[in-house]
Amino acid sequence: MNKYEVLYILNSEADDATIDTQIEKFNEIVTTNAGTIEKVDKWGRRRLAYPIDFKTEGYYVLLNIQSNPELPAELERNFRNADEVMRYMVVKLEA
Repeated sequence: MNKYEVLYILNSEADDATIDTQIEKFNEIVTTNAGTIEKVDKWGRRRLAYPIDFKTEGYYVLLNIQSNPELPAELERNFRNADEVMRYMVVKLEA
């Protein structure tokens, strides 16, 4: 099992219920693919370093997980397909 750090930014114009639904959706993807969630850190709405699609704020979520090497590709596929996700990054942590 490898350790990964996943950071994704959701559209901050969405309401809180939509944001919580998206966070639960990505957490469920991790658990259904034999991964374990170590920590979910909701940073909340923050100003972006540069505008993305003319938006200056985003909702940041940091996720620390342990999983097999195939899960990050599945997560990235789901991030690409979700309209609410503005940016994402998955980084493998050294053991």
